[in-house]
Amino acid sequence: MNANVNVNAQPTTKAKRVVLIGAHGTLGRAVRTALSERGHQVVTASRTGADVHVDITDPESIRAMYEQVAQQVGEIDAVASAAGSVPWRPLGELTTDDIRDGLEGKAVSQIELVRQGIAHLPPHASYTLVTGILAREPLLTGAVAALVNGAVEAFVRAAAIELPGRQRINAVSPTVFEESLDAYGDTFAGFDAVPVARAANAYVKSIEGHRTGQIFLVE
Repeated sequence: MNANVNVNAQPTTKAKRVVLIGAHGTLGRAVRTALSERGHQVVTASRTGADVHVDITDPESIRAMYEQVAQQVGEIDAVASAAGSVPWRPLGELTTDDIRDGLEGKAVSQIELVRQGIAHLPPHASYTLVTGILAREPLLTGAVAALVNGAVEAFVRAAAIELPGRQRINAVSPTVFEESLDAYGDTFAGFDAVPVARAANAYVKSIEGHRTGQIFLVE
């Protein structure tokens, strides 16, 4: 396995082994860089082009991911998710399948990472999930995204009081990124965009810190 470690980094805390899901997206790349620069070992996981294969919408694939990581890397200190997809369609055009796809793509999938992780990760481990500003700032065509983000945030708060040992869970909830404005066109008109590096720093805060049940807003 080619788990990425920046050998020139100067760690400011004990180095951790972090499984990062979605390392190839705009956010995932920034999180990977931020963690590596702080001396952490980042094991990437995604459907293609990663250290470990995983389809987070498939519970069996998540199980296999955890087993493979344990065999090839050993004990994992943190799981960080920067992945999740939802359909963007006007409310009147939404189908039941659209709603289910959104829940599976970003909510159920991330919840499953935690549910299965409980049995695979040590007592000190942490989980960092991803939501987004639509949980609190609705937009046209964003009903499913708002639903899913809100569901993940509610889960984080509830799971924090039930996780075993000293396991922690938080979510990062960013606004639109400066680097993504062109892709969204006028969808986020009037929103103050932020550099994606700010959201990556929130992952650092979650992984290196001691807080749990928190939604780290990046806006």
